[in-house]
Amino acid sequence: MNTIETEHVVIRSIAVSEMSNNVYLLTAKETGSQVLIDAADDAAAITELVASGAQDTEAEPTLRAIITTHQHWDHIRALPDTSANFPEAMTIAGAADAAAITEAEGVEIAHSVDHLDVGDFGGFVLQAIALRGHTPGSIALLLRDGGQTILFSGDSLFPGGPGKTWSAEDFTSLMDDLEDRVFGELPDETLVLPGHGDSTTLGEERPKLGEWRERGW
Repeated sequence: MNTIETEHVVIRSIAVSEMSNNVYLLTAKETGSQVLIDAADDAAAITELVASGAQDTEAEPTLRAIITTHQHWDHIRALPDTSANFPEAMTIAGAADAAAITEAEGVEIAHSVDHLDVGDFGGFVLQAIALRGHTPGSIALLLRDGGQTILFSGDSLFPGGPGKTWSAEDFTSLMDDLEDRVFGELPDETLVLPGHGDSTTLGEERPKLGEWRERGW
């Protein structure tokens, strides 16, 4: 388990499944409010992750939301069991992916979000950034807290490149959104926490944007 701490939030993460999916838990230190990002696999491990957040707050911890960054199967396998285990948690996903998630796993998405929608979870705020290309409704989630900027990028941005796309049109769409909505708006010190693998910063990746465009992936 990895841990990152900001002024008001503790972020814990685990990697699950043969795909090494990152599952993130945010816990507000003062209020105990929690958000889970990507119930990818292994509901038992996710339940343990949520329970571990109790040590990060003196308040009563409550999982307020389960947010899915995109519709792909490896990010939603534990969504049915996790939403059943935490029925008070609102299920959230990008509007253009919500129906596909419901069709695949039988879980209704209670709240669909669009670009720049903001959610106040009682102790911290997350903003959705739509990054179209890996899937139509892929979203990243932006946390600004105490001078720190953290981007949960799903499968849209990794160390060394954008997420996988399946057509030139989708690649261009994703790169356009990354350049306009992420690199064009956020500072170099922004910490990027992706859906798989290691973290990076926008400053580390910014010099590579031209190379990504040229190679087409």
